[in-house]
Amino acid sequence: VWRCQTIIGLFFSLSVQPSRALVDEKFIVLVQNAPPGFQMTIHSLHHSEDGHSWEAFGHYTADATGTVNVSQDHSVGGTYSGVEPMGLLWSLRPVPGSKSWLRFRKMNVETPMEVAISVYQGHQTVFVDQVQLTSVVAERWYMAPGVRRIPVTESDLTATLFLPPGPGPFPGVLDLWGGAGQLVEYRSALLASHGFASLALDYLTPKITLKTGKMVKDDYFETAYKFLQQHPKVSGCRIAMMGLSYSTSITLKMAIYSEVMKLSCAVCTSGIDLLSITKVKMLENAAIYRDLLLPVPTDPGMKLDVGRLQCPLLLIVGEDDQNWAAPESAQDEMMEQAGNSHLLTLLSYPNTGHLIEPPYSPHARASRFKSVVVVLWGGDTVAHSRAQEDAWRKTLAFLRENLYSRKNSIAPVREI
Repeated sequence: VWRCQTIIGLFFSLSVQPSRALVDEKFIVLVQNAPPGFQMTIHSLHHSEDGHSWEAFGHYTADATGTVNVSQDHSVGGTYSGVEPMGLLWSLRPVPGSKSWLRFRKMNVETPMEVAISVYQGHQTVFVDQVQLTSVVAERWYMAPGVRRIPVTESDLTATLFLPPGPGPFPGVLDLWGGAGQLVEYRSALLASHGFASLALDYLTPKITLKTGKMVKDDYFETAYKFLQQHPKVSGCRIAMMGLSYSTSITLKMAIYSEVMKLSCAVCTSGIDLLSITKVKMLENAAIYRDLLLPVPTDPGMKLDVGRLQCPLLLIVGEDDQNWAAPESAQDEMMEQAGNSHLLTLLSYPNTGHLIEPPYSPHARASRFKSVVVVLWGGDTVAHSRAQEDAWRKTLAFLRENLYSRKNSIAPVREI
């Protein structure tokens, strides 16, 4: 059998185009010169920076010309089924025997995510001791060629600035992540790859907090804004702010109340508009936190006064978010009552969970949070992956509309 596989493999042609691309770009996986009707498994494997391995695979049958095109042909089984051009990425899961409750995150954006694409004979589900017929490696990058990564430590900031290639000046984005802390750079790197000067900001575990033991206050975010505003490569009158999960409240708070920050627009993903969420506590072995925030308060004194918002807002929510009461919060009528709902664009995705990441990122329905507790994030893998792709495309369009145009355009409220 091994000799037969070797002979067959000699005639196979496997290509991935483009072999080097940004993580939000599609690729074409093409197998040629196989025997007509040949059953095969196309398999992807990634070894992540934290030492874990991730795999995905689809089951295919070569057509009369001996060809399988993953972008056009149906997978009849595996970690995904049907015509899924990027299923080899978004359906990546920890290999059998891995630790439970893992979540994939790329922390070093200066190196690519390397994915080995391989072909096996037959419709396989276990790949240990299986012989590859052929294999190639594809590189997926968050940083496009020419993007500059600049660590920022002045003014007690813990941040990284990503600048697009070219002379600038570029529109700016202040990029905040969720409640896990640390400096998370991959979204900012990807934003810079699309023409935005993006500042990834650590606000929960910055050096100043580790030194003093005190959480940062509003002036920390205003300092970060002024850093962007005054940078020679940034257009100081065209700055947006992005928040995810915990940081959506910060984003909205600064957009509404800050006298320093004059934002051109804001993007909030999987968040709530409560004025304070400090009373939400970790519960031992708890998996679902959204119920702690329900019902959404009706007392205006407990919520951010989004009726005072003066810049366009893109609000992205997953309707199966099990971490925050984001879908319920998105139905708040405060902006409608205040007469500024014309500033709101709402993207609401069915069967989508809390962790809405850049396109083709592996979906984690649940994962360990801060090594303390397993959190249920929610979402169906296929629907969630569709939502990630659509939300990213519309986020980039929203930012271009409001940061690159001379005059901010106002988008009507629309639900998807």
